[in-house]
Amino acid sequence: MTKEAFVALVTCFNDDETINFDATRAQVRRQVQAGNNIMCAGTNGDFTALTYDEKVALTEAVVDEVAGRARVIVNAGMPATFETIKLAREFDRIGVDGIAVITPFFIACTQDGLVRHFSAVADAVETPVYLYDIPARTQNHIEPETARALAGHGNIAGIKDSGGAQDTLEAYLAVGREVEGFAVYSGPDHLVHWSLQNGAAGCISGLGNVLPEVLAGIIRAFNAGDQAEAARQQEIFGNFRKDLYGLGYPPALVKRALFLMDNSVGASRQPALLPDPAQDEKIREILVKYELV
Repeated sequence: MTKEAFVALVTCFNDDETINFDATRAQVRRQVQAGNNIMCAGTNGDFTALTYDEKVALTEAVVDEVAGRARVIVNAGMPATFETIKLAREFDRIGVDGIAVITPFFIACTQDGLVRHFSAVADAVETPVYLYDIPARTQNHIEPETARALAGHGNIAGIKDSGGAQDTLEAYLAVGREVEGFAVYSGPDHLVHWSLQNGAAGCISGLGNVLPEVLAGIIRAFNAGDQAEAARQQEIFGNFRKDLYGLGYPPALVKRALFLMDNSVGASRQPALLPDPAQDEKIREILVKYELV
C-alpha cells in the first residue's frame, strides 16, 4: 500500500490575530508542491484558539486552495459531542477527505464515553472519521481495545496516534492489521520511518511545516523501496525535532521557527509563546544548522 504524509498545517495570523488567509493559502501551496497532504485545524493549527466560524472558513479556504491536488483532513474535535457533530457536519458539507476527532479535553471521559462520542460523530456524517489520540494535551486516552471496538464502525476509518509512546502505537498498528480498512497514522515525528515499516498508512506531522521536503522525502523513499534513503531523511527529521523541541512547547516552536523563515505566518494566538529575542536566537541557530535560513 502506498504510504502518505499529512502536514498538520499552521494557521497564519495577522498582527491583530485575525486569520491571514493569503498566507495560509501560501503554506498550503508549499506543502502540496512538496508532495504532502494537509490536515487543518489541528494542534499545530491553533485549533483551540479558533472560533467555530473561523474553523469553517479556514477549512473552506484550504479545500479551495488544494483544489483536489492533495487530500485534506480537518479536526472537528471539541469537548462536547454536540459541538463536535455541528462542526463535523459543516466539514462534511465543505467536502473534505476525512474528519479527525481529537479526544474531548477538560471533560474526563470513560472508555464507554469515548465510544459513544466517536460513534455519534461518525453516525452524523458521510465523510470518513479518524480518531485522534493525544492524551498529554487532552488527559483522555483511547485504549487500544477501545480503538478496536470503534474500528468496527462502518464510518471510522482509522486513528492518528500522537501519544508518543511506541508501545501504544504498536497496539494501534495491531488493530490496523486485524481490522481491514482501519488505517493508523503516526504522529510522533521521530517514529515516521519506523511506523511505516510496521504497517502504518502514513503520518500526520507538525514538524513537516518547517521541513516539508524532508518529510515528503521519507515517504517518497519508502514507497520506492529505498529504505536507506528513508532512514537518512528520518535521521535529519529526528535530529531537527530533538534540537527544536528541546526548547519548549512543540506547536509554538514550530510556528516560531516557521515565522523566522517567513514572517507572513505571524505569531501564535495568545497566550501561546511570545516572541523572545533570546529564544528566537536559539531557534535561528537551529535553522542555520539545517540550512533553512
